[in-house]
Amino acid sequence: MTLSNSPSTKLGVFGAAVLYTAAGFGALVAPTAAEARGNGPFYTAELAQPATERTVIAGGVAWTCEGTKCVAGKGTSRPLRVCRELQRDTGDVIAFTAKGEALDADKLAKCNG
Repeated sequence: MTLSNSPSTKLGVFGAAVLYTAAGFGALVAPTAAEARGNGPFYTAELAQPATERTVIAGGVAWTCEGTKCVAGKGTSRPLRVCRELQRDTGDVIAFTAKGEALDADKLAKCNG
């Protein structure tokens, strides 16, 4: 007795496998809701003087500056450290936010000190 499937059964199994693989791959590469919301800048800084360059690498992140306003994506360092490194490259920082939360006055003074 031989156990073989008919050609239509084999085609159905193959089609199901392809659909299952495609659905699994789509779920892996689709952005999560958190990633979709996170497309805006993580850090924002207001400088005392306009930046001399449009792009600055400071605090392990690439900053895009226009006039006195600079924005950057998320880095791996603490916000105060990122602020200090930006201050070293651009001059005094008068306002700094990370994930929408502003540095308090003491930390901003440390950033500039």
